[in-house]
Amino acid sequence: MTDDTTDPRHAHREEGFPDQHQDQPGLTERTRPEPDHGEGTYVGHGRLDGRRALITGGDSGIGRAVAIAFAREGADIAIAHLPEEQDDAEDTLALVRETGRTGVGFAGDLREEAFATDIVARTRSELGGLDVLVLNAGYQHDIDDFGSLETDRMRRVFDTNLAGMLFSARAAYPDLQPGASIIVTASIQAYNPSPGLIDYAMTKAAQIAFVKALAEEAGPRGIRVNAVAPGPVWTPLIPATGWDAERLATFGADTPLGRAGQPAELAGAYVYLASAESSYTSGSVIAVTGGKGL
Repeated sequence: MTDDTTDPRHAHREEGFPDQHQDQPGLTERTRPEPDHGEGTYVGHGRLDGRRALITGGDSGIGRAVAIAFAREGADIAIAHLPEEQDDAEDTLALVRETGRTGVGFAGDLREEAFATDIVARTRSELGGLDVLVLNAGYQHDIDDFGSLETDRMRRVFDTNLAGMLFSARAAYPDLQPGASIIVTASIQAYNPSPGLIDYAMTKAAQIAFVKALAEEAGPRGIRVNAVAPGPVWTPLIPATGWDAERLATFGADTPLGRAGQPAELAGAYVYLASAESSYTSGSVIAVTGGKGL
């Protein structure tokens, strides 16, 4: 007999989520219920001992779950976040430091080339090197129809999800050593785009092209490039997307597992891609979607 602790349908919250709204960027303390980042559950096994990781958008949501998991696996952590997310960043870094690992944070906007570039040099200075680059920062917003797509918000999507990602990756790439890993947070939206997220979905499809193209070039240098494609996952980004009460109440219900995911449920995919266990995996996309196909 399978109990609720191992049955994936019942492993986390099965109900929908209450009506709520936040302005971008979303904050953890205002997200109801608070997402599960693995604070009380993730157990490390030394799979990333001695590694040094930079995680963009590492203050909350999937980024926080990855930071916790990486630290508990033995990695030192740097995170990049918006200034408005300082409280979330400090909470994440406190969880990293509780493990005995180094945790440093950089506040700024990845749309600014200088900041997105400088965080790579600052990570190497603070941590003594860079082995794993997690390009996780993202922005999305809902639109009623294509004609209502606002240029400023569209540019923010493109500049955050693509330009910022490219700036940081370009700065890191020349000095990465064999065994290094680049991991991109893509999305099921790259494969099954929703009309209300058309600009976001376009950037996620472009990220998949980036992963596949760079993996071809990086492989001969011993550098692996992969992506994780989440499905509906409960993070502060969701109440800041602009969805109505009905959409929040049914968020994730259309997956085969019948519920939304939690950030903690993605951490293991990133650990795998960052570790030696995935030494023959590059140019790949791991789907963490509750059973939805890519």
